Amino acid sequence: MKHLITFLKTKNMYRLFYSILFSIQLLFTSSCEKNRENYIFKYSNEQPEKAIRSQSMVFFKEQLEKKTNGKIKVDLFFGGILGNERELMDLVSTGALQGTRGGFFNDVNPKYNLLTLPFLFSSWDEATNLVNSPFMEKINNQSKENGFHVPATGISQGFRAHTNNKKPILTPEDFKGLKMRVPMQEVFIETAKAFGANPQELAAIDIYQALQTGVIDGQDNPPANIWDFKMHEVSKYLTITNYATGPDPFIVNLKWYNTLTPELKIIFDKVAKETMARSDEMNKEKESEYLDMLSKHLQINFISDEQLVLFQNAVKPVYDYFINKGMFTMDEIQTAQKFAKNLK
Repeated sequence: MKHLITFLKTKNMYRLFYSILFSIQLLFTSSCEKNRENYIFKYSNEQPEKAIRSQSMVFFKEQLEKKTNGKIKVDLFFGGILGNERELMDLVSTGALQGTRGGFFNDVNPKYNLLTLPFLFSSWDEATNLVNSPFMEKINNQSKENGFHVPATGISQGFRAHTNNKKPILTPEDFKGLKMRVPMQEVFIETAKAFGANPQELAAIDIYQALQTGVIDGQDNPPANIWDFKMHEVSKYLTITNYATGPDPFIVNLKWYNTLTPELKIIFDKVAKETMARSDEMNKEKESEYLDMLSKHLQINFISDEQLVLFQNAVKPVYDYFINKGMFTMDEIQTAQKFAKNLK
């Protein structure tokens, strides 16, 4: 625990340093932006620079600056230097940042949580169908009611898998008693409870130290995140359930977006759509490569069809919980599944 506290203090000082520099830059650019001939789009995500999400945003920067002839300049901040996903979402809400991608999409539109329901769909193709459907376009457009513009939504880095340091997980019964870190969103928390785990809320950038010190027994993330955040260095077992993925909305501060000219809005949205499609394709192509790299460090367990049924049965109360809460209706869930399966 002493090492964890030291780590967090160091991390917080690091963030504070960059936050001060960022605030100074913000004051300077705000005064410059009053003359709206040029625009600055400040963006940040928690993943390191080499991660696919970050690299897709490098593509976004290059393409947007090129296609707007430099009228929109993009500043990128990676690796959590401006804060964790919760903090970045707050910065976009206030307009201190203009954009982010990450887990706190509930602030943008609670309907995005529907895509995180366990076993909602079973393949990349189904997930791709859904995020590119009229169903998703409606959710994106509704985000304006909360002060955000979402030009496109992708798939959040692939299907989630579980790592832990205690034992192979082959059935929901194996989760009992395990302290499992989950994303700080209610669907993932309730799903962990349904599996029988003891869910622990923790920012992604703090998982490594928590695993290393035994603060948590395990966690769940897509293979890309497990590798990029080096969780394989402090884990023993990996279980592939493909129980869920999630949405990856391109979140933009609406007030900033509305300062753009109509022509620049068209270019911005087009490049954002191209970026999200590129991100999804990169994640899909690299998933097997990530699993191959992880197999050299972890014992990987693939569940059988019979074991899959046990997991699917275990999460039925999660659907009931959110339907009873009024977050989704059964009709919305079934409509989403129809679009995922490309059914008329």
